[in-house]
Amino acid sequence: MSVLQYELQISIMMKGDDALIPFLYTTSDEEANMKATIYDVAREAGVSIATVSNAINGKGKISKKRREEIFKIMERLNYQPSVIASALTGKRTYTIGVLIPDISNPFFAEIARAIEDQAHQSDYSVIICSTDNKDDRVERYVALLEQKSVDGIIIGTGVDNTEILNRLHKKSIPMAMIAREAPSLAVDTVVADDYVGGLLAAQHLTGLGHKRLAILSETLKVSSSRERIRGFKQGLDEANVPFDDTSIVICEYKVEEGKRGASELLTRSGGERPTAIFCCNDLLAIGAMQAAKEIGLHVPEQLSIVGFDDTVLAAVTDPPLTTVAQPMEHMGKLAFNLLLEHLRNKDAIRQRVVLRPELKVRRSTAPEPQLP
Repeated sequence: MSVLQYELQISIMMKGDDALIPFLYTTSDEEANMKATIYDVAREAGVSIATVSNAINGKGKISKKRREEIFKIMERLNYQPSVIASALTGKRTYTIGVLIPDISNPFFAEIARAIEDQAHQSDYSVIICSTDNKDDRVERYVALLEQKSVDGIIIGTGVDNTEILNRLHKKSIPMAMIAREAPSLAVDTVVADDYVGGLLAAQHLTGLGHKRLAILSETLKVSSSRERIRGFKQGLDEANVPFDDTSIVICEYKVEEGKRGASELLTRSGGERPTAIFCCNDLLAIGAMQAAKEIGLHVPEQLSIVGFDDTVLAAVTDPPLTTVAQPMEHMGKLAFNLLLEHLRNKDAIRQRVVLRPELKVRRSTAPEPQLP
């Protein structure tokens, strides 16, 4: 028996690569004959293919009863509309991409889940990409998402090379930013007020009498880190508590990095060790707790620690972590809804939504101890 081959090649030229990467799909003529088409659905329903297309895309004046009949026939025939064919004809693929630094990070995992849940309610699928905040990975994933003809992209990752975002914007690919800013672009943005979050942390610690404080932060290239530090330093200034920038240690967004940074702060020779550490995310705070335990310091009796995010881990640490809570679920849902509004109306007004964080006081903070 002869075999017909249907080939679909999606060629992606990655930056620095020497060759195209082909994806090949083949099927036999028997399989092809068994696969239902839009013509089969139209014939069974006794309507035109245009009517079937309108029913699928929610267009045209089709009664609810007739639409349901067409969907039942589609289900019986196991007919699946071609996503790629829809993209080639300028229709939606009902797929969006989400770029985040690391899906294993609880904060971004909760953000991604909220986006996914909201997307599914609108019959959208989600492709989640972990970038490690590296521009080369961002570029590769953006190229992949473009080849897959996603309807839009939600960006929650750090991007040093703003030209990447500029190219997307020029191509009129709908975008929304979450937990990150792109001040030079007119795009929908959802962020927590990082400045206020840092201010709340400082007010809490100075209210407990702490005067020797330090900060663990991820890279200052990320706007959220800069704003959290700015708010924290403002809170110290308002309380007339001096602060030296040498008490800021930059870490990667990992528990072990928080442990390393805290160990550095707590074992520095000369001067007095800090009695409180403000960590710009919960993972760094957990690392700081581990460092304190290894050194023999008790939290919070000898060292107070404040985190930022209020991920699921914050309530299960020992002791439970005092942290600045971001409304992660609300942020994720809002980012998707803003993107969806732009997909439905390309002239929709772009919005920058800033949500207020709140301080969750648990048991990792206490009044300043009296050091010997």
